[in-house]
Amino acid sequence: MFLRSVNYRSGTKRHKNRNYVLIFSLLLTATVAFVGILFPEKFNYISTKLFNVLVDKFSPMYLMLMLGIFFFSLYLAFSKYGDIKLGKENDKPEFSNVVWFSMLFGAGMGIGLVFFGAWEPMSHFVNPLNAVGGSEDAIRFAIEQSFIHWGVMSWVSYAVIGVSLAYFQFRKGRKGLISSTLDPILENNKYKNSIKLIVDVLAIFITVIGVAASMGLGTMQIGGGVEYLFGIKNTFKLQLLIILVITVIYIWTAVGGLDKGMKQLSNINLGLATILVVGCFFVGPTSEIMNTFVNGVGDYVNYFVSQSLFINPITSNEWVYKWRIFYWAYWISWSPFVGVFIARISKGRTIREFILGVIIVPSIICMLWFVIFGMMGMDLGYEFAKEAITCTDTSLFKVFSHYKGGFVFSITAIFLLFTFFITSANSAIYVLSMFTSRGSLNPKNINKIIWGVIQALFAIVFIMLGGLDILQRFAIVVSFPFAFVIVAIGIALVKELKKEKCRKS
Repeated sequence: MFLRSVNYRSGTKRHKNRNYVLIFSLLLTATVAFVGILFPEKFNYISTKLFNVLVDKFSPMYLMLMLGIFFFSLYLAFSKYGDIKLGKENDKPEFSNVVWFSMLFGAGMGIGLVFFGAWEPMSHFVNPLNAVGGSEDAIRFAIEQSFIHWGVMSWVSYAVIGVSLAYFQFRKGRKGLISSTLDPILENNKYKNSIKLIVDVLAIFITVIGVAASMGLGTMQIGGGVEYLFGIKNTFKLQLLIILVITVIYIWTAVGGLDKGMKQLSNINLGLATILVVGCFFVGPTSEIMNTFVNGVGDYVNYFVSQSLFINPITSNEWVYKWRIFYWAYWISWSPFVGVFIARISKGRTIREFILGVIIVPSIICMLWFVIFGMMGMDLGYEFAKEAITCTDTSLFKVFSHYKGGFVFSITAIFLLFTFFITSANSAIYVLSMFTSRGSLNPKNINKIIWGVIQALFAIVFIMLGGLDILQRFAIVVSFPFAFVIVAIGIALVKELKKEKCRKS
């Protein structure tokens, strides 16, 4: 096997300086991007075919995997391994808790919160399962499903990838690559180098896809907001201009480094998000928001396991494919880059502190977010919600227009989309550059520029191919093989943790 003989890290003398991760990942991502641009119908046809096969045969696997990852995360946090530090014993956290939280929140959620914050609850409110649209039961269903999708399950895959990378990189001194976390289970495998190359290239590819998809959604919503507020038509030309402007900004901030660029952007994100949430909480139906949140938390805890595994055994599962499976696949597709990024900013924290900090605090904020914006939309009635969800790009701005200070909220949301856009792309550029620089914590700027351009190309592809529909299909397709990598990473981590505890005892 050629790749086995090459050994893409150490290599033979002839090949030792070749960066095969960079070479193969550039070839794969560039090829897929240009196929999407030049042959959009063929691209759409193939992704749809693959999507149909996966959701028909493997949907239960996604459900069981994500629930299993959740319980595995709790096991890590509360087991005897929870007090192990992600670094040397005298290492201290590089960032304060507030800055750490704002950075992981901006990288982990970003545009999705603004894009889906009002639209998803209203969609469930209008089209609930086993309830009448617009009823009180529909409201409970809408909040419960939003909590399921954006609560702890949206963070568990990030936590497992992140804690594994931080442990192996900062405590064991290994390279900051996804494949490095698999060393404990690949030690005696004769195809070790080939497997590690495939894993790293796959991680890069789905990182590009996941972030570019989010960028595409953000671009469409920014364009929708501009059209709704100022009457400027949300055409492909406007969307292309938005992508080009933001691409220049996020590459520039990525070149500036974590301390200068990302840290400042994360603080801006947190400030804008706080202003928007607090303002809407008091302007919106405050009493209903508080009551719904408390009731929603109760439903979430009560039905967490059953809802996490919900799938119809015989009848149609179109709703499950559109919502649950899409989100689980979407979080998996984001897990390499978010996991690596939060690992990079978490040196010096314990496993318990990392797991609980990554899962609990952001989940509570996400749940509050969806209650506030969801209730603002649902409180305006069934007919309003039914009309508002017809266009995802403008649904949030339509909600704001019915409340005092709506124009200010809309402008704030657009700015927040810009900063979330830049933050997500910025952190993804850093991670991609690190992956393709043999795990270097300080990758070259030329790598950041290359991956920034490729991300922008993919965002354009998703917009050209139809936005949310192609995103849902493609996220499920590309995330499928990485689901098995997450399982392998968990096994490898436990194996190494057991070794460490045995050596200490």
